[in-house]
Amino acid sequence: MSPLRIVFMGTPEFAVPSLQALLDAGFDVVGVFTQPDRPRGRGYKVAHSPVKQAALAAGLPVFQPRRLRDEDAVAALRSLRPDVIVVVAFGQLLPPTVLQLPPLGCVNVHASLLPKYRGAAPIQAAIAAGETGTGVTTMYMDEGMDTGDIILQKEVRIEPVDDAGTLHDKLSRAGAELLVETLRRIEAGSAPRLPQDDALATYAPKVERAHAAVDWRKGAEELFNHVRAFRPWPGAYT
Repeated sequence: MSPLRIVFMGTPEFAVPSLQALLDAGFDVVGVFTQPDRPRGRGYKVAHSPVKQAALAAGLPVFQPRRLRDEDAVAALRSLRPDVIVVVAFGQLLPPTVLQLPPLGCVNVHASLLPKYRGAAPIQAAIAAGETGTGVTTMYMDEGMDTGDIILQKEVRIEPVDDAGTLHDKLSRAGAELLVETLRRIEAGSAPRLPQDDALATYAPKVERAHAAVDWRKGAEELFNHVRAFRPWPGAYT
């Protein structure tokens, strides 16, 4: 049987281990979609995303549409004939035309145990809430924000010494491992599909610099978690 044809969509460092894991596992990654090059760093020089750098190093075709709903982007996707689209921290919502394109669906890796901490910043939210454990989830994507049916989950412990940076790295590696297992299950036709309980959902909105301001009315433990949640970026301040 031929390996699954996969289109990978991702942008930041968090997604790089997942892309590498697919290549190491022998899946046929036929194209990589990532956000357009943008100015970064102190010099504000235009730079490739971490996923683009990894894709180019592996000799993979790279696509950088401004919007996935544009006709050119959809046409490029169709030409790649993916069996599955894998999304890891891509940075754009997938429109219905894209969600319906691959016969085996669109699969997302999310850095929480859904339905807890849907949204853009689940890592920071879990630490700020004082959680001692979190995890990663693979799910079938739908039109909502992290609302699709769960495929697999893997728990990851949050140690007292962890901050958003170290937990990011732990979850990035765990997500890559879970993604490979998920695709093996899909390939074999044995992937589970568990609807989320929306009544249990919590949300983790995108982190803004203002969120890191210290509220000295909080207790010592809350302040400790606050500092950890916003390290290394944007850094707690007062």
